[in-house]
Amino acid sequence: MLLLLLAVTAIGLLTLRSLIAVVMLSGIYSLITAALFVLMDAPDVALTEAAVGAGAATVLMLGAISLTVREQKPVPVRVVPLLIVAAT
Repeated sequence: MLLLLLAVTAIGLLTLRSLIAVVMLSGIYSLITAALFVLMDAPDVALTEAAVGAGAATVLMLGAISLTVREQKPVPVRVVPLLIVAAT
């Protein structure tokens, strides 16, 4: 179930244009990852992921967005780098 939530959150991260929504979803992604680490009996890693991933990184990214624009410009899809990543 958690892996399905991670996949849905990752797809949401890729499709959104609002940078604030992307930052919030990345915080949610970190919290789901922390829950996954707890299920794998790694509470120390889960605590670090929750503190750094969902806490500090989210606050820093929101601060950076407050100094820039709110929407991302459309980026054309490049096929060659996508094929290289898929082959790797």
